[in-house]
Amino acid sequence: MNIRPFSAVRPAPEKAAAVAAVPYDVVDTAEARALAAGNPASFLHVSRPEIDMPDGTDCSSPAAYAQARKALDALRASGTLVQDGSPRFYAYRQVMGDHAQTGIVATFDTKDYLAGILKQHEKTRTDKEDDRTRHIEVLSAHTGPAFLTYKDDAAIDALVADACARAPLYDFVADDGIRHTVWEIPSASNERLQSLFAAIPAAYIADGHHRSAAASRYAREHSFEGESRWFLAVAFPASQLKILPYNRLVADLNGLTADALLAKAREVFTVTPAADGAPTSGRHARMFLAGNWYDLAWDVPEGTDVVSSLDVSVLQDRFLAPVLGIDNPRTSPRISFMGGIRGTDELRARVEDGRAAVAFSMFPVTVGEMMAIADAGAVMPPKSTWFEPKLRSGLFVHAIA
Repeated sequence: MNIRPFSAVRPAPEKAAAVAAVPYDVVDTAEARALAAGNPASFLHVSRPEIDMPDGTDCSSPAAYAQARKALDALRASGTLVQDGSPRFYAYRQVMGDHAQTGIVATFDTKDYLAGILKQHEKTRTDKEDDRTRHIEVLSAHTGPAFLTYKDDAAIDALVADACARAPLYDFVADDGIRHTVWEIPSASNERLQSLFAAIPAAYIADGHHRSAAASRYAREHSFEGESRWFLAVAFPASQLKILPYNRLVADLNGLTADALLAKAREVFTVTPAADGAPTSGRHARMFLAGNWYDLAWDVPEGTDVVSSLDVSVLQDRFLAPVLGIDNPRTSPRISFMGGIRGTDELRARVEDGRAAVAFSMFPVTVGEMMAIADAGAVMPPKSTWFEPKLRSGLFVHAIA
């Protein structure tokens, strides 16, 4: 696979902590506005520009994209963001509790994406691709990195370790307690790193399918000329990644009483009372219904394909669709999803306060399962993986023009 160093637009060292922001798609407008309050350096002014516009502004309106460009230009004009004078690679480490992951920041080839060398495991939605493509077009930049993974390579690990032994460019702890550290990889290692990646047969999109698809669409529309061909991403060794569950909430019981729904569950699963909402292994889920947690357990027949064997597939195919009437979880307004970072107490709270009628806590998918599905050219069910920690936006911008 092809990677290239790039002349990053990035924060002045003393501004990094103030600039760095959660990804645009993990917060709504109100949450983004609260996070950016009193902080004109926050990259949320670029990634969620409606926070600086009247309430009710359409996030996908021409005015919103123009506001994002205005915010990016202002950060550059003030010296909050500066552009490197020469192309570089970077190492980016995140530490959340006792978990650490260190990735390589680079630009990746959209032609590799279109050729299937950068493998997908999710479908994308046209409206979201449209949004990200327009964002790239108006800003002339990739402002949020995709999150990639690759099978571990000892030589790459050694090169990254050497870079990380040097003084960092940035090192700060964000408000959520996650530590972010960035090092420049010495330019003398650029050709070596590119050569090592050229020998890796594939990488996998862990998070950022719409950003990758939009970047490729933009590149194609611009005939792959210059920087348009390349898009911003951070690639991590697979062994370092942490996947959290992606949990489900259903708004109503599809006309059933709680007792009737519990009886239906017992027809499909082995159901036992549970003390809490955390399943301890795969082929189990926890259901919160009418004030109680229940463990749902099942078997999967030999020879079942890897997608159908996933816990989220079993729950959907055996219960959510036939019993609760959630025929298409991609489009049904009656189902919502919650990343495992919020914990099972939040699931319980949403049922108890009436925002949902029943909640399901899942066991996380493994990185190996994700890779196997991508290798098979198959697609995971929607909202199957929640990677944590999330990449911060604003630490690196890839300027196209």
